[in-house]
Amino acid sequence: MGKQFVIKGLMTASLLFVIGIQSKGQRYLSDIDSSFFIHDTVRPVIKRFENLRITGYIQPQYQAASSEGAPSYSGGNFSAYSNSRFMLRRARVKTDYILPSEKQYPVALFSFQIDATERGVVVRDMFLKLFETRRNLFSMTAGLFARPFGYEVNLSSAFRETPERGRMSQILMPTERDLGVMISHEPQDKKHSTSRFKFDIGLFNGQGLTGSTDFDSRKDLISRVFVKPDTRKKVEITGGLSLLRGGWRNGTKYIYETGKLSGGQNGFVVDSSETNLGKTAPRRYYGADIQVKWKHGWGETEWRAEYWAGTQPGTAATTFNPGSLPSENGVPLPTYIRKFDGVFLLFLQNIVNRNNQFMLKYDWYDPNTKVKAAQIGAGGSNLTKADIKFSTVGIGFSRQLNSQTRLILYYDIVTNEKTVLTGYQQDLSDNILTCRLHFRF
Repeated sequence: MGKQFVIKGLMTASLLFVIGIQSKGQRYLSDIDSSFFIHDTVRPVIKRFENLRITGYIQPQYQAASSEGAPSYSGGNFSAYSNSRFMLRRARVKTDYILPSEKQYPVALFSFQIDATERGVVVRDMFLKLFETRRNLFSMTAGLFARPFGYEVNLSSAFRETPERGRMSQILMPTERDLGVMISHEPQDKKHSTSRFKFDIGLFNGQGLTGSTDFDSRKDLISRVFVKPDTRKKVEITGGLSLLRGGWRNGTKYIYETGKLSGGQNGFVVDSSETNLGKTAPRRYYGADIQVKWKHGWGETEWRAEYWAGTQPGTAATTFNPGSLPSENGVPLPTYIRKFDGVFLLFLQNIVNRNNQFMLKYDWYDPNTKVKAAQIGAGGSNLTKADIKFSTVGIGFSRQLNSQTRLILYYDIVTNEKTVLTGYQQDLSDNILTCRLHFRF
């Protein structure tokens, strides 16, 4: 019995490894891994493991900054006396279990993913997805999973060509995930008349993984409609529209909004009505994206464009979505409400063949579209570094070393507005070079 158990165990482990190698994984964070449905080509050794999939990826990298202590959205700020570092940017293992119906459509999906680096171990996904099985048109997801907003936010780091998401994504959608529940319309039958359309709508806590629990009763309503690839000859087009409506509780009666000051210049004007305490500071995001891909002899040429705009609450010092009620030494901070916008533009080009790819990316995040650079830091304006617009040009090249390993060289050129604010009167020295190995299974 012992020998048979060992043999079965080894055969099962080998099979899971083979299936993992064959699996292409999930390109988008809310996708279902298609390798779950390969029962006709791979016969399970032990039946209870046939619906289990283990995938993962690791991203060791070296980075060099243009100055010591450089602030960075390419893996976090550098230490005060360092301008170079080795790090594990991501090292993730994901386990999925799917329960199929007799027709091989999904009935339920359980997903669990962890990220283990030198900075610690955290849970990235933990959710259950239940499918409507009468017509196979709808599903419900509950737990910790990706917010259904935008293209860049939902493109998995296992497949994303550039090393990081843009600054705006990281500030407004930190960690990409949140706790909540979501209803999706996504026909499983590819011949269904609406199979090219996916619609998600969900209710979320709002703080994502930046906090351990919801710090108020406000929730974020997030929705997205996505048109799946439409191929015309050699050109493929996809796109989507996104919406977020939510907010968090004002901790004080002081609310600052951009307006005209007594001298006629723009700045923050305070409203100190007693009724402001406990009101909802509004979060309103609107997004639109499009992707165009041209297939040719060298491989592919692709253009992506995505635009966000809306209203973001924050504090005097930051527009980052908080994990707890904004406070300092236990004292709640006033709320600052800003109009923002930003863009992600990406150009991808295979060179000679699919193993070589050139990348050119441009993104900006303007946290306060109502003010000009020269007004930031002016006396009495209450405008701070949180109101400064940043733009980034990224230039990169990737080489596919084998079917599962990529080498990525990427350089971020970061530019900030020149203001009258101390420390931001000139462009910061915060350009970043990244050399990364990316392996996935």
